[in-house]
Amino acid sequence: MSIDKDQLETRLIHASSHVDIERKTGAVNVPIYLSSTFHQESFDDFGPFDYSRTGNPTRQVLEQTIANLEGGVRGLAFSSGMAAISSAFMLLSAGDHVLISEDVYGGTYRFVTEILTKFKFDYTFVNMTDLHETAKAIRANTKVIYVETPSNPCLNITDIEGIVKIARANQCHTFLDNTFMTPLYQKPLELGVDIVLHSATKFLSGHSDIIAGLAVTKNEELGEQLAFIQNSFGSILGAQDSYHLIRGIKTLSARLNQSSYSAEKLASYLHDHPLIEEVFYPSLTYHPGNSIHARQSKGNGAVLSFRLPDKDAAKTFIEQIRLPVFAVSLGGVESILSYPATMSHAAMPKKERLKRGITDGLFRLSVGLEHVDDLIADLNQALRVVEHQRTLV
Repeated sequence: MSIDKDQLETRLIHASSHVDIERKTGAVNVPIYLSSTFHQESFDDFGPFDYSRTGNPTRQVLEQTIANLEGGVRGLAFSSGMAAISSAFMLLSAGDHVLISEDVYGGTYRFVTEILTKFKFDYTFVNMTDLHETAKAIRANTKVIYVETPSNPCLNITDIEGIVKIARANQCHTFLDNTFMTPLYQKPLELGVDIVLHSATKFLSGHSDIIAGLAVTKNEELGEQLAFIQNSFGSILGAQDSYHLIRGIKTLSARLNQSSYSAEKLASYLHDHPLIEEVFYPSLTYHPGNSIHARQSKGNGAVLSFRLPDKDAAKTFIEQIRLPVFAVSLGGVESILSYPATMSHAAMPKKERLKRGITDGLFRLSVGLEHVDDLIADLNQALRVVEHQRTLV
C-alpha cells in the first residue's frame, strides 16, 4: 500500500522515511548533508544538486514531506516563517493589490505596511470573518487574498471555502497561514487554497530549538515561481535545521493532540473564572465561527487567548505565574504565555491593536505537555493574587 493511503498520523512518521540509496545503509533517519556544494560527474549534464542554496538532499526530504502532508505539489523550506511569508508576497508585481486578514500576525502586518509599499504594492486589511465585507473590498487589481484562520491572537475564524470562492470569482490567489492548525488539523489546499504557509518554528518543530518556515503550493507553476524567489533571495533552511524539523514533525500528532486536550480544559476553566473577561478558543460554543471551524478543521489546537481587566492585572499575573514560559513564540512542549501588545503584535500601532481586540489585558497561551491539572493550579494561584491585589485598590 502507498504511504498516501495511510492516515495522517502514520504519514507524519513515515513520510520522511529515507534509505540512503548510494550507500545502501538502510538508515531509518535522514542523513544530514552538511555540504555547500556538490561534485558534478559530467561537463554537460549536472546532477540533481549543485549548490545547497538551490537544493540540498536533507532539505529536499523535508520539502517533500510537508508537500505530502499538506496534499500539495511543491514544498519549500525557508529560514523562518516570515521568510516564507515574505517570499510568497514577492509573487506580486508592482501595482498589485492584496487583501489581508485584519487580525493578522504582527510580523506580517509590519512586512505589509512597511516593506510591501516600497515595491508599489497596495493593500487593504479586511474583516475576513465577514465574506460580504471581503467581497466588497476586492479591486480590479486584487491578486491575492491572505488569510489566517484561526487568527493570531484572537483566534477569529474565516470560512476558507467562502474565501476561495470569492478569490476564484475574481481571478485571485489565496495564501493561508496554517501555523496554528498544522496539516494534522486543517488541510487548506484541499479546500482550494493556492499556497499554505507555516512558521515551522512552532508546532511542526515543537521544541523551541529552531527557526524555520515552510510553504506548500497547490500547483507546479506556483511552486516553480516561489522556488525561483527563494533561490534568488537565498532564504533557505540549513541542512541541520531541516533534519531537526523532520524529527519534530514525526511527533506532531502525539504532541498536538495532548496539548489540544489540555487547551480545551484550560479554556473551560478560564471561561468560568470571574476575573477573566473573555476567552478565545474555537471549541467554545459561543466562540464566533465555532461551527465554521468545526466544518473545516479536525481539531481546535493548543492556542487560546484570554483577557484580564487591565495592564496592572496582567503585570501581577505574570509576576505570579510559575509554569508557562513568558516568551515570544508558541507551539513548544513547554507552555508559552505571551503578551501580544508588546510581543507578537508590538509592531502594530496601539490604535490598530485596539481595533483588533488586542488590549493591554490580553494574553495568548500556547499549551504544552505539562499535566493539565498542574497548569490549572498554577493559573488559579496567580489569579488569586490578582484578585487579592484588586480588592486592595
